[in-house]
Amino acid sequence: MDLSTKFYVVSSIDGDYAHLRRIDPETEDEKLVARALLPPEIMEGSKLKYEMLQYEVVG
Repeated sequence: MDLSTKFYVVSSIDGDYAHLRRIDPETEDEKLVARALLPPEIMEGSKLKYEMLQYEVVG
């Protein structure tokens, strides 16, 4: 299991899911994540840190 720190930006929100794009390194691939796993205050453009199986808003 990969537990390294990763950074994402919320590219869009679609109902109960959010599309995340990795920004370290920059990539066009998106990851679909249930909003229940993300901080409640996210919005499009939010930057997230993924570490130790948790997401945290960083900017």
